[in-house]
Amino acid sequence: MENLEPESRHSSRQGRIALTIILSVLVIDQIIKIMVKTGMSLGESIDITSWFKILFVENNGMAFGMEIIGKLFLSLFRIGAIGFFIWYLIKILDKGFPKGYIVTVSFVIAGAVGNLLDCMFYGLIFTESTPFKVAAMTPLGDGYAPFLYGKVVDMFYFPLWTWPDWMPLVGGDIFFSPVFNFADSCITCGVIVLLLFYTKIVNMGLHYRNPDEED
Repeated sequence: MENLEPESRHSSRQGRIALTIILSVLVIDQIIKIMVKTGMSLGESIDITSWFKILFVENNGMAFGMEIIGKLFLSLFRIGAIGFFIWYLIKILDKGFPKGYIVTVSFVIAGAVGNLLDCMFYGLIFTESTPFKVAAMTPLGDGYAPFLYGKVVDMFYFPLWTWPDWMPLVGGDIFFSPVFNFADSCITCGVIVLLLFYTKIVNMGLHYRNPDEED
């Protein structure tokens, strides 16, 4: 029993870290999205620098505006995937996983939840955004789309440079054209960190054991 008490404190501390990260990301993500949704018309752009713009777009699909599968299926898939990752996070909190790994998984979960909230509720609480009209908040259920059919708000655009016209295939195209949001960046950065630094732990799954847990 004496060995379980420090482990329990460790799990509780990691749990607080994970919850703080998830809630912080959600608050930041939703503040940015609501400010853009209610302050800009669809397609409106604000130049921050020559290579960074705030460009208001909406999408029905996955990260960076990709649209591959049906909206309802995508929303249900997101719910299932988020449920799995939350279950996974709860499972690893008491197994001695590195704090950096817990932090990274928390960022991925928070980003996924952030975009899911758009799909779940934005259609219910906002009027439709158009190039000629800024959206406004509306009583629940009087918005532009039913539950799970809301559109994801994107705004960060980095047209870093345009390829020279003489280059084959990409001539005249912008190097980085996707428009994304804060939640997308949390997911993408989290996945990259997992692949670069925690591949072994990911492959081991719940069988991972911290080599220092006995110290």
